Amino acid sequence: MKQAQNQGAAFLLIMLLFTTSCGDNGPSSEQYAEQRAACAFERGAFPVESLGTSVPLGDQIPIDHFVILMQENRSFDHYFGTMPGVEGFPETYSNPNANGDPVKPFHETQLCIEDVAHSWNASHLQYDGGKNDGFVLTNDPNGERAVGYFDGNDIPFYWDLYSTFAMSDHHHCSMLGGTYPNRWYFLSATSFGMITNEFIPEDRFDQEPFVIMQELDDAGVDWHVYYETVPFLFTYLSYIGAAGDHSSDSVDQFFVDLDAGTLAPVVWIDPAFSGTITDETDEHPPSIPQVGEAWVENIIRAVMASDIWSRTAIILTYDEHGGFFDHVPPPPACAPDDRPPDLQADDEPGEFDRLGFRVPLVVVSPYSKPSYVSKETTDATSILRLLEARFDLPALTSRDANAWPLLDMFDFNNPAFMEPPELDPSVLPPEPVIQACEELFPFPPP
Repeated sequence: MKQAQNQGAAFLLIMLLFTTSCGDNGPSSEQYAEQRAACAFERGAFPVESLGTSVPLGDQIPIDHFVILMQENRSFDHYFGTMPGVEGFPETYSNPNANGDPVKPFHETQLCIEDVAHSWNASHLQYDGGKNDGFVLTNDPNGERAVGYFDGNDIPFYWDLYSTFAMSDHHHCSMLGGTYPNRWYFLSATSFGMITNEFIPEDRFDQEPFVIMQELDDAGVDWHVYYETVPFLFTYLSYIGAAGDHSSDSVDQFFVDLDAGTLAPVVWIDPAFSGTITDETDEHPPSIPQVGEAWVENIIRAVMASDIWSRTAIILTYDEHGGFFDHVPPPPACAPDDRPPDLQADDEPGEFDRLGFRVPLVVVSPYSKPSYVSKETTDATSILRLLEARFDLPALTSRDANAWPLLDMFDFNNPAFMEPPELDPSVLPPEPVIQACEELFPFPPP
């Protein structure tokens, strides 16, 4: 697979060099897109090499502050599959249950539910060669919960936010698997061969830089991680000590720094990954989605009301689908490196050459295109490529080197939201619903 990709990439490069030598304009944006689709670019490629000069790069991107939020375990169809104007699930979509009977998506009324399977094995069985029909079976019994969905009455702030600013309905998690590997792609454009929720072996960090923060350090770009319970960066055991001056163990400090005008150019905010039903803000089942929604809303409204709003981009997305259904088959992707997956004898076969299921993504910025729905195929490494495009950083792996950096979602010449729009507020469920959820899922678990 890798050899074939390299041969195809070499052919494209030869053709593009020929085209460039015979004309004055160089490769077109379509030709750059063809090269990226052929995985022509490798670790170390700068944005201008993979994108050309027809897109804004560096200071042409008028964003001085990036606020990046990654929530947990919700698929696109699960949250937005019935939203008008997007590629939601068709009426004919269903999954078989253990008896072979079709189970159609239904409006979920239970706000706190048992977790849904989303491991490497479960995700590959759910994918089922592109049929996307294994969501119920991988959660049997009671697998029907995997095909429940919410709508604008359930998560009104999210629906208004996504329909007002630029969103994507072709943004995918980075691989068919769970939380840790997908979040490593979010920070490193690879999972270092890992497919499970464990710490990364030290010998996998054999080449620096191996995380985007190191590239920002090398470029003199300040950054900060704010977190509620624990920063995901803690899984990089050999690096977390060096990052100590760049982290705060309270999101309250984010609001202090925002008000003081001392916010770093690049900020990640990690939600509470655990706690009671009303404390956990990551939206990971069994937590109540509206609790996380309200937490995100508080951050977004604070940024929109701040002095930095005019040159800020908030990017909100999810690490992976969490086992919830999505009808769009995950497309092929560029393998990040030469490391194969750490498969055991009983693991489903697969490589790192395919994206995972769709997850929500929205860009909240004065420069966000109003009510725009991006059809570009992207994943978490597209966020890395956007940072690389803004600060002229080299790619960490072949995955981000060939990623599209979300630039179609911006209009830097005609900012539509210098005056922040009015948005519907989130609504927490009634107290009896919260109490019932606390009884079903006490913290800590018995």
